[in-house]
Parts: sequence; structure tokens; C-alpha cells
Amino acid sequence: MGSQKENMLAGKLYRVDQELSNLMSDNKKKIAQFNQATSDDEQNRLIQTIIPNSEDSIHIEAPFHCDYGDHIHLGNNFYANYDCIMLDVNHIYIGNNVLLGPRVSLYTAGHPLSSAVRNSGLEFGKSITIGDNAWVGGNTIINPGVKIGCNTVIGSGSVVTKDIPDNVIAAGNPCRVIRKITEQDELNWQTQAREISQVK
Repeated sequence: MGSQKENMLAGKLYRVDQELSNLMSDNKKKIAQFNQATSDDEQNRLIQTIIPNSEDSIHIEAPFHCDYGDHIHLGNNFYANYDCIMLDVNHIYIGNNVLLGPRVSLYTAGHPLSSAVRNSGLEFGKSITIGDNAWVGGNTIINPGVKIGCNTVIGSGSVVTKDIPDNVIAAGNPCRVIRKITEQDELNWQTQAREISQVK
């Protein structure tokens, strides 16, 4: 039988003990400093202490909230807009070039369906994964255990309860695939980008 932290990260039932309580308390102090910082340089320095498993080229707008921080893994060129919440009782894996709109919430935390077990204080967590080049629209909720594929776009206000594949547009509550992102989509946007680059 592992520690409560080991059980938590393994996706098993666990109870918040003194070790976990202390870790969350320490993180709250760092989060408060980050959210009150007035310069980008200070915020960038602080976010590296909150989320040590991240690349240097990330930017997170304040306010931001997470439980522990060191269970979050961020790739290159990550951006999160205002009011992002990451409940990282289990791992959150986010790839390169991922954009999160304002008020996006990632919930790895879950609770037993049995009220008796739930009321005893036991809970669990399941990891969340977001692939490279994904864009998650504002006010989206991503539930425990979900995987979102590479290059995928999630429409704003979605509630993502199940895995979403690569290269699609998905939206809704519950979030469902609307259509694939096509070669024609790519061509249209590349053409517009070239036109902008030619403007003097």
C-alpha cells in the first residue's frame, strides 16, 4: 500500500493527508505571489517555480489556479488566457503550441459515485492529455481522464467528457466531433497568412 500521494498519482482512491495538505498550502502561497505580480518578468519567474515541469517558452495570464503545480507538464509555446484552472491531483500533459482561451478548466479530480464513500473523504484523479497544436476555446471544461488530439480545436463553452481525436473541430455539452479539419481549411488559412505577410 503506497502513500496517499502515490495512490493519488496512480489514479487510486486516496485521502488528503498532512503531506498533501502541506504541498497545497505551499503552492497557494506561490500562486498568490504570481497572481499579484505586476510585471511579465516576475510572473515568468514565478510560474517556473509553480510548474517546474515546463519549457521556458510558456505564458500564463493571471489569475491562474492549480492544486500542486508539479503534476503539470507543459510543452513549448504554451499559452493560457485569464482565469485558467488546473486541478492537478493527477498529471496534466500538454504538448507544444497549445492555446487555452479564458476560463478554461482542466479537472483531473473526481469523486466516488457512492455517497457513503464520497462522504468519508476519499477521492481520486485521472490524468488529462492535450496534444500538440490544439486550441481550446474559452469557458471549456475538460473532465478527468480525457485525451484531446493533436491539431484539434475545441469550441468555446464545451464540456469535454470523452476523448477527442486528432485533426477535428469539436464542441458542445457534451463535446462531440463536428467535422474534420481538412486540407482546404489549411489552404485557406495559409493563403490568408501569405496575404497579410505581403502587406507593407
